Order: sequence, then C-alpha cells, then structure tokens
Amino acid sequence: MLMEQLKQIKKELGLERDDKDALLQKFADRIKELNVPEEASKVIDEEMAKIGTLESASSEFNVTRNYLDWLTSLPWGIHSEENFELSRAEKILAEEHYGLEDVKERILEFIAVGALVGSTQGKIICFVGPPGVGKTSIGKSIARALGREFYRFSVGGLTDVAEIKGHRRTYVGAMPGKLIQCLKATGAANPVVLIDEIDKLGRGYQGDPASALLEVLDPSQNASFMDHYLDTPVDLSKILFLCTANDSGTIPGPLLDRMEVVRLSGYILDEKMQIANQYLIPAAKKQMGLEEGTMQLPDDAIASLIRWYCREAGVRNLQKHVERICRKVALKLVDYVGKPKFIDERTLAWTSMGGAVLYVEAESSLIAHTYARNFVAAREPSNRLLERTPIALHVPEGATPKDGPSAGVTMVTALVSMARDAAPRTDVAMTGEVTLTGRVLPVGGIKEKVIAARRSGVSHIVMPKANERDFVELPGNLQAGITAHFATTYDDVYAVAFADDLPAPSPAAAGA
Repeated sequence: MLMEQLKQIKKELGLERDDKDALLQKFADRIKELNVPEEASKVIDEEMAKIGTLESASSEFNVTRNYLDWLTSLPWGIHSEENFELSRAEKILAEEHYGLEDVKERILEFIAVGALVGSTQGKIICFVGPPGVGKTSIGKSIARALGREFYRFSVGGLTDVAEIKGHRRTYVGAMPGKLIQCLKATGAANPVVLIDEIDKLGRGYQGDPASALLEVLDPSQNASFMDHYLDTPVDLSKILFLCTANDSGTIPGPLLDRMEVVRLSGYILDEKMQIANQYLIPAAKKQMGLEEGTMQLPDDAIASLIRWYCREAGVRNLQKHVERICRKVALKLVDYVGKPKFIDERTLAWTSMGGAVLYVEAESSLIAHTYARNFVAAREPSNRLLERTPIALHVPEGATPKDGPSAGVTMVTALVSMARDAAPRTDVAMTGEVTLTGRVLPVGGIKEKVIAARRSGVSHIVMPKANERDFVELPGNLQAGITAHFATTYDDVYAVAFADDLPAPSPAAAGA
C-alpha cells in the first residue's frame, strides 16, 4: 500500500509517468518531425485519444498500440535525395554487370529522362529473361545509381491478397501488406522496390494477387493506396517499381499492360568468360578464403567448363561450378566436375530459360509427315517408305517446351533423311515453320537460338528469309563464326542440309 501511495505522489509531482503516458509521448515524438497527411494525422489523433481511455491489460489496448506503432513508424514525407548523374550511373552499371549493353542503354535513358523531369516515378520496368542473367542485381544497381533505398520481395507462388494489401485489424496477429512493410524497413517514401518472379503469381481462395497489384502498379491510382490494415491512404507514387520474370507470356494481360518490358537474352561464350574472370572467380576465391595466386583457371579451362558443363543462358550454374572448383582447389578440371553433360545437338528452340538446342530423330510409329512424303515422292517416285511405314518424330529433352512450330523444317529434314537413307550435315542447325506447300514461315526467338547454336559449336544456321532482319540486327560478336542461310521454301533448307560442301563461316571474334 505504501508503494502505491509513493507511486501516486511521484506521478502528481511529475517525477514519474505511467506506461500509458510514456507510450503516448513516444508516438507524439515520432510524428513531430514528419509531414503527416491531414487524413492520416486525424486518424492518429483519434487513436491516441482512444488508447488513453483503455485499460493497459485489455486486448483492445494492444491492438490500438500496434496500429499506432505502424502509423507513426512510416516515413511520412521523408524522401531519399536522388542522383541523376549519368556518368556515375554508367560507372556503377559497368562495375557490377558485364555486357547487356542494350539493357544498360535503356536504364541510362530512363535516368536521363528522370533528370529532365526531376523524378523517375511513373514507369514500371519489367526485366524478362532466363535465370541467372542478372535481373535482380540490375535492380540493386539502379537503386545504387539513383541513391535510393532498395527493397525486394518475391511473389512467386503468392496466393493471398493480404500479402499485398494487408489483413483487417479484426484478425489476431494482423499486419500490413508488403508495400507498407517496405516503407517502414527502408525509412523512405521513395525506395526502389523489386517485385521478383511476377510471372509466377498464384491464385487461391484468398483472392487474386495479380488483381491486387493492379492498384499498386498503376501510377494513376497508387498515390492513394489503401492498405486493409492501416485503412488510411498512403502515397506509393514516389516508389520506383521494378519487376522480374522468366516468361512474359504468363503475366496477366492487364498487369503486363502497365509495364515496360526490357528483355535480357543471355550471354554468349566470350561474355561468360569475361564474367568468370572479372566477377565469379575473384568472388569465389574470396568466399573460400583462397589467397591471390593460390589457384589459376586458364581461359581454355573456363571455355571447356562453359561449353561442356554449364550450357545455360545465364551464369548461375557456372558460378556453382567455379565455387566447386575453388572448394577443392583443383589442378585438373575434369577431376571435379565429372563427365561432360552435353553432346552435339542440332535443332534450335526458344524457351523462357533462354535458347536451347535439341536433337530430332525419326523412328517407326503411326504418324507420317505429309509434306516430307510428297517431297520424297516428287524426287524418288519409287521410294514409298514414308507411305508404307508408320513414323514417329521423337524430340528428346522432355523438360524443354515444344509447343511452337519452329521445328517444322527440322522434322521434315529428319524424315527425308530416313526415307532417302542419307545423313544431313552435322554442322548445320535449323529453325522455321513449314507449310503443306513447302513455304518456310518466320519464327521468334532468333537471338536466343543463335546463342544456343554458338554454345553447341554449330557453324551454319538455316532460318526463314523473313527472319533475315532479326539476324542482321544481332551484335557482330554473335554473328561471327556462323554462316546464316535464309530459306523461302523447304528446297532452300534441303540444299543446305544435304550439301556436300558449304562455304566456311567468317572467323569468330576473339574468345567467342
């Protein structure tokens, strides 16, 4: 009893405050220096008046305290100072990424426009490309170049709208959504937010997250974003949103319409060698505690590693192998990475993981290819093999999607080869859709397919005449070492695939 009287006397003399007063003072101090919007300020005042009337032991007191904690922790009116210096941005991009010149140019254009208008918000950039090409790290570089805070969260497999828009406060353990958490974590109202794996958004009984993101990514709506937990407008228009995806085809149309797509196709051999020497090997040696001069990987060893063990569009698998070698401090490359995983392959395919090369063969089954049968009959009327024999076309590597028409000319070539008992050239790869009349129609993914052909050591590529412009626009180091043959009809394809001699391709660029 005496202790309670002493506590009451100290409180009346102003020598001591109870926990509730200290809590209210903490919230008041937080917002003193902030530029809180009028609507949010009104809500804070109402909640602070409400908490003063609640008992500290009540559940409502804890709910209100958590709510005020979130409201007063947000960076109302606090912005990072942006840096639009192009030379600095160019230096940062060059330091952290090799190649990707078209992507870097697009980013510099974006920053230059921001310098002229004074702000970079309004555009949502979506980086689309295979795994391991640097989509996420480019987002970090953009934040560093602009001098902004960086926040990343993945939406792959996300099925709950509450992750985006928060939970209602009536639920036990309710929290705001990722966007509000982002503002609190970065302490700025204008961070760079990277939404990873946006092409893998899920959909469940809790709602459709893709639809919830429409408000977030729409510059005309996100200035008054309403989180379910806060239930007061929050300005997200100053945030620079970046997205990443492997395949833009699986992004919902209304969401994709709000983005500007920047495609990253992947790296070729000489680019991977430079990345390995400048970034991967030094980082792996540092990570494994190896001193300078402890081990050396010659260029021919790196080239063999890339060509026979890490046939991919990006460099993630290459990084794993380099780290594996560093862990064992290898003298001989093949001792530690095993037998080569890839053999010669000859038909070109485009996938969301980058270009791929597949081997097509013909064997007995119930399927016959109409054009191949007519093609053989026109040249060898007595050859009835394709008419009398059931045929199946087998394209190995079941994990690679084959839902497009690009392998049409390759399938015809396989059937003609079997019917005439004549093997096509082993240094030729081909792509193109073929019609019943023999016309070769254009296909997509030419850059990825050329990269895949270079990885497999092909020196001649047959592609539709309509794709000639796509090939000509490729960088010189991609074209070097490869002779392109452009076909209008299948007769043009046949002339190359079964030719006794073809002109040698132009010399490959150094290291290509």
